[in-house]
Amino acid sequence: MKLGQVTIVDIAKELNISPSTVSRALKDYPGISDETKEKVKALAAKWSYRPNAVAMSLRRSKSFTIGVIIPEVVHFFFSTVISGVEEIAFSNGYNVILCQTNESLAREKSSIETMLSNQIDGLLVSFSKETVDFEHFKKLIDINFPIVFFDRVPDLENTVNVTVNDFQGAFEAVKHLIAQGCTKIVHLAGPKNLDISKQRQKGYMEALKQANIPLNQDWIIECPKGTQEESFQITKEIFEKSPVPDGVFASNDIAAAGSMMALKSLGLKIPENVGVVGFSDWQFSAMIDPPLSTVSQHGFNIGQTATKLLLDLIDKKKEAITTREHRTIVLETELIIRQSSQRKKF
Repeated sequence: MKLGQVTIVDIAKELNISPSTVSRALKDYPGISDETKEKVKALAAKWSYRPNAVAMSLRRSKSFTIGVIIPEVVHFFFSTVISGVEEIAFSNGYNVILCQTNESLAREKSSIETMLSNQIDGLLVSFSKETVDFEHFKKLIDINFPIVFFDRVPDLENTVNVTVNDFQGAFEAVKHLIAQGCTKIVHLAGPKNLDISKQRQKGYMEALKQANIPLNQDWIIECPKGTQEESFQITKEIFEKSPVPDGVFASNDIAAAGSMMALKSLGLKIPENVGVVGFSDWQFSAMIDPPLSTVSQHGFNIGQTATKLLLDLIDKKKEAITTREHRTIVLETELIIRQSSQRKKF
């Protein structure tokens, strides 16, 4: 017997009793002898039996509660998404349960079990950086459990997703740097396994191509952690070599901020020597010196849109699985120009 695959039926067969007796024994129902309870619980412990949270959730009636799984609560983008989620959820009589994974696959899987055990009606997910196998989500989709992905779109069929035009946002950011006179632009890229990172890199490359600027592959550097310390070290290493870049496009604002600190430590002026643009428009972006140009993802709008889609799926939950079609809503970004990149006046 494989761990994690034991069912009530398996225990019943082994003890030659009915599945309903096993179920009652595990729940300490009256009418079941202490001897039977002890045998059932002992075998359940030996075989590492766990209740099927998905089946339990599906059997129960509507709870008017939805779950939200995000990588980080402290991430400004995700906090704005949550605000949008709650706005729509509460106005429709739904409560919201929130879990963060801290970019951990193990915590992501655990969060799903927790959510289902709490009788949620549907799930909103932005999966972790560690997630490359989406089987745990596929199981939910296959049984028509209402789930909507936002920001990060999984490589799965029949998913419903909400994201932004990362390609266009990156393209406009790099196009802006080029318009300011930057021709040697570094891209601090996001994790390679995330589609949002791939799209932002493609936008960066297309902007260079349209401006007839040769692509230097050495200036596309992955920042898998996306931390200030990581981008600080990477930027110092790049700018201590020749030729010296004159622009930085970072896949997120934290990486951009770390890069700006490194540039200052090297005695370079922003934007006179190096123009810098980030992505996401964190709250601090307008407060640092100089204020950071960035691409706004409008997280509040993403949260509202994703929640409306989820509530629609919940209402249609009883329809056949075959009626569920792959759907991705792509929202537009907005380039916010501040002093970190603006050399020329318009």
